[in-house]
Amino acid sequence: MSSNTQDGTRIDEIADGIYRISTAVPPTLIPGGFTFNQYLIVDEAPLLHHTGPLQMFPVIRQAIASVIPVESLRYISFSHYEADECGSLNNFLELAPDAEPLCSKIAKMVSVDDIALRPAHALGDGDELSLGSHTVRWIDTPHLPHAWECGHLFESSTKTLFCGDLFTQGGNEHEPLTSDDILESSEAMRSALDYYSQTRRVHELTEKLALTEPRILACMHGSAWKGDGAALLRQLAARLDA
Repeated sequence: MSSNTQDGTRIDEIADGIYRISTAVPPTLIPGGFTFNQYLIVDEAPLLHHTGPLQMFPVIRQAIASVIPVESLRYISFSHYEADECGSLNNFLELAPDAEPLCSKIAKMVSVDDIALRPAHALGDGDELSLGSHTVRWIDTPHLPHAWECGHLFESSTKTLFCGDLFTQGGNEHEPLTSDDILESSEAMRSALDYYSQTRRVHELTEKLALTEPRILACMHGSAWKGDGAALLRQLAARLDA
């Protein structure tokens, strides 16, 4: 399933019950162009991963509504506390009365419970949460790529790793799901902007992610990617260590 909504936003099913919502921002607004992605898991307890920036809330809400009622959202998750990760958190909490923020224990402690309309549901490293036919697992990765509270979700039935700002690709024209190389384009972004923290635990943390053996990498910026995710994560670790 794929559909276009408005203002450069589209929604596409990239795995069974998992939808990529992507808003393209042209080079006239961001040099080189850029995309902001959210991911919707449709299940008994629907989950939205990333809210997008506050200014994009109307188009993201419309995209979700093309698949499920926004009011049915149960969890709103994000990798770390940043505007494009959770800028519209309270807007979605207002619309979905049963929704809870879903984040790391550190994020709950230092940020989320202070600003969110409702207390967060915190997950520790390795904790799992059933959504129905999908199960997500939280993996702590402090400072990979950035933020003390950072972590990533892994969905076991589709082997999808929601990898946040890892593998960020510039530009505003991307296929929803690709098997083409994304490492070189994401490394070009990292070289230009240096947004990684360069944690000393880079090999340990990337290996934690690689051990999930993901088949889909749900990137926050650019295309989602399909292939041997473990191998690609280990290639990234080698680049970060260079």
